[in-house]
Amino acid sequence: MARPMNITEKILAAHAGLDEVAPGQLINAKVDITLANDITGPVSIKEFKKIGVNKVFDKTRVVFVPDHFVPNKDIKSAQMAKEVREFARKQELENYFEVGRMGIEHALLPDKGIVTAGDIVIGADSHTCTYGALGAFSTGMGSTDIACAMASGETWLKVPSAIKVEFNGKLNKWVTAKDLILYLIGNIGVDGALYKTLEIGGSTITNMPMDGRFTICNMAIEAGAKNGIIIPDSITEQYLKNRSKRPYKFYNSDEDAQYEKVIAYNTEEIEPVVAFPHLPGNTKPISKAGNIKIDQAIIGSCTNGRLSDIKAAAEILKGRQVHKDVRLIVFPATQQIYLEALKLGYIETIIEAGGAVSTPTCGPCLGGHSGVLAAGERAISTTNRNFVGRMGHIDSEVYLSSPYIAAASAVSGYITSPDEL
Repeated sequence: MARPMNITEKILAAHAGLDEVAPGQLINAKVDITLANDITGPVSIKEFKKIGVNKVFDKTRVVFVPDHFVPNKDIKSAQMAKEVREFARKQELENYFEVGRMGIEHALLPDKGIVTAGDIVIGADSHTCTYGALGAFSTGMGSTDIACAMASGETWLKVPSAIKVEFNGKLNKWVTAKDLILYLIGNIGVDGALYKTLEIGGSTITNMPMDGRFTICNMAIEAGAKNGIIIPDSITEQYLKNRSKRPYKFYNSDEDAQYEKVIAYNTEEIEPVVAFPHLPGNTKPISKAGNIKIDQAIIGSCTNGRLSDIKAAAEILKGRQVHKDVRLIVFPATQQIYLEALKLGYIETIIEAGGAVSTPTCGPCLGGHSGVLAAGERAISTTNRNFVGRMGHIDSEVYLSSPYIAAASAVSGYITSPDEL
């Protein structure tokens, strides 16, 4: 009889062809999807060519999305994108997405139905853990690991131990999924789940739409986790049923599955959260944020660029004006999200308020382009990282928040709750 297993262990065992796996075990597992972008892709391609194989293992399952420096900001980034483009054409990859059709990879792949429940997905980007929201095992790896998987369709890894996190209760006003994950990271620290599974559940999560689940799993890596995962349910089914390009499988955790520890939170005790420089774990509740002046507000990224995030910003900005000393830049995460936001009037509201709206791109999140900070400037951002120099100059500062807080701060000129407007 197989040992009781959690959802992550079951997915890994199935893909390794084993009846069971245990934490610490080294396994070889079949991969459903490999992913790289315009920064990590050229390195993966170079290493792939060194292996000496002519074709990727499956042209439907190797995915390239140039999203970090596109539309290309300079000659070097144009060259990187060209390398990815030419490789995708030569390999006849079905899932390559160019400007005008692309989006931020971790929003695009779920919406296109390329990743699905029960998958193993590895990407040359640390926020590949986003797809755990679908009930998949997804994790970031180095470009060399991705190259090997592109060639073989397999990868090797150590089975992580698991921490179970439960959020129970109703969300307070202005509190979002972003606040919950920032609260968790602030509580356990940026290394609190190092090489572990964060299995997220509880009544708050079972009532949460997919957008919020993606946000939570996206930032599992900011606590050091190998993967974040949410057990799929009827909300997952509704999202996948007319979208997934492949058959999917819902795994669950056994009732007597073993966890390193279980952490429970009452969400009714959580208020909006802001992460201060220079770590996502350096958090404070909005009531204790103080009077911090900002120069820029960013709403977007693979963490918070989905339709509900654009809607939240528009709700705050409706009938208001962005502060004269603040630059508000909004990045819808995909072309489809951009189009929906246009049809629903959210983009019009943002522009009328004095905000700028960009084509889908990671842009300023990694200090790439379209909003890089100068020395001494401060930004509030819905992105996922606020390390030293993350969004530009090493003497700039980034504060992380939800779209509600970011939009309200853009209006007031300092970090603030919508209740203060």
